[in-house]
Amino acid sequence: MSNNLQIPDKKYFSISEVSKLCDLKTHTLRFWEKEFKELTPVTRKGGRRSYQREDIILINKIKALLQDDGLTIAGAKKNMLTQSKHSTSKDFVTDEIVGDLEKILAELN
Repeated sequence: MSNNLQIPDKKYFSISEVSKLCDLKTHTLRFWEKEFKELTPVTRKGGRRSYQREDIILINKIKALLQDDGLTIAGAKKNMLTQSKHSTSKDFVTDEIVGDLEKILAELN
């Protein structure tokens, strides 16, 4: 997973913003929503998707499993199921925050 992903400080992101942030096509994101039950962006008026930070972190995890680790969708689902027994999406957010804080501390020193 790309550890140096810089997610802007805002609450909601459109599918096109997430597409650019994660370097994925919008149709890939919509497909993954159908395949990975953990990926559930908020749906607004007119069916517009609104993604949150946790969704973006999850998307990057899925991307890493499929592209970097070379897993199939079934393999990625199994991997995520195994990991969800050991951690929650909050752990991913916590890891990201800790990483950001470590970078800030290093810059201050």
